[in-house]
Amino acid sequence: MTTMDTFLRERLLVAPGTAIRVAVYSRLADGIRTGVLPLGALLPRETELAAQLRVSRTPVREALILLEEDGLIRTKRGVGRFVADALPRSGLEVFRPFDDLLAESGGDVETEQLRFDIKPTTDFISNKLTLDSAANTWFRECIIHLNGDPVALIHEHLPAGKYLDDVHPEIGEVLLELSRERRSLLAGLIERLGPVFHSGSCQITASLAGESRATLLGIDDADPVLVLTQTAEYRDRPVYLAKCIVSGQVNHLMIVQSSALPS
Repeated sequence: MTTMDTFLRERLLVAPGTAIRVAVYSRLADGIRTGVLPLGALLPRETELAAQLRVSRTPVREALILLEEDGLIRTKRGVGRFVADALPRSGLEVFRPFDDLLAESGGDVETEQLRFDIKPTTDFISNKLTLDSAANTWFRECIIHLNGDPVALIHEHLPAGKYLDDVHPEIGEVLLELSRERRSLLAGLIERLGPVFHSGSCQITASLAGESRATLLGIDDADPVLVLTQTAEYRDRPVYLAKCIVSGQVNHLMIVQSSALPS
């Protein structure tokens, strides 16, 4: 069994072009996530960590600051730094409903439907869902409220008619009922049908709110937003597309990463 001291003294490999603080961060984060550095454990002092990792004190200090910002460690003034008592929850690296992700913050999350209907496809939708130009799609627009404040818009798209029935007819059978619920379609589908999608991806883009979105979110037109574009497949066929426009009122979104560096 690997001990904390043995783990920290293993040679630190730094890939070309990688900052030393990143390599130190990755080593410590991996140790925390694998349990070699146990939850709640007192970490060695900066000078001791630097000696064990065979690096200078500066990148160690920088890595520790980043680890604390990410919730993996905490500082007790006059005592030292400790591994967090619990690991941060997973975030965008797991394909799941955005409203479920927000709910893990402990706040009150509610989804307000603005629109639900069938409309002709667009170039953007047809490319994402590999539909032909004659296809129709289900479209649902919702506002997500966090503790009563509008913080995100969700546009959800699924194929309609035969385009959906050919892939997963059970989804079409429950969509109308799910549209009456105060949560995303994705959340309802997963509850009703289980893990219906075999794979998913999320593209993250920075943008500005713009007039119409700003009005719905109660922010200024020029305020920055994050645009999360989610797609999901069933049996190698894209079936679900969502665009989440997230305002700055959402404090942070976690993406848990593992080190690609050999340990």
